[in-house]
Amino acid sequence: MSDRTYSELIQLETFEERFDYLALQGVVGHETFGFDRWINQQFYGSRQWRQLRRQIIVRDEACDLGVPGRDIHERLIVHHMNPLRQGDIVHGTNHALDPEFLICTTHDTHNAIHYGDASLLAKTYEPRRPGDTKLW
Repeated sequence: MSDRTYSELIQLETFEERFDYLALQGVVGHETFGFDRWINQQFYGSRQWRQLRRQIIVRDEACDLGVPGRDIHERLIVHHMNPLRQGDIVHGTNHALDPEFLICTTHDTHNAIHYGDASLLAKTYEPRRPGDTKLW
């Protein structure tokens, strides 16, 4: 599979298309950090990551998968579109800090991408209209 990129993702108009593009279909990727999880945690606490994270949030206007109108109000995650591995951090590859490989997601969308389960996605809000309800 080739690398997923922000440039390709934003060509897809709907949230569903973008989710399908990113979904890992529940397939476990390459080994990530294992016992060296401290490397991952140190990276996410770094000044460089925090600055880049803010940049991505501004770029995506804090919208889920960058889709306008899908505002994220809590638990915003800046997601690596391609699974991040220990070597990406240790060797400073593009995957770790390149905005082309990052996107904003909600916590639920992030889990749905990793576990390939669209049922985890938030349901779209449909505004109330006059006459759309009846008494019991």
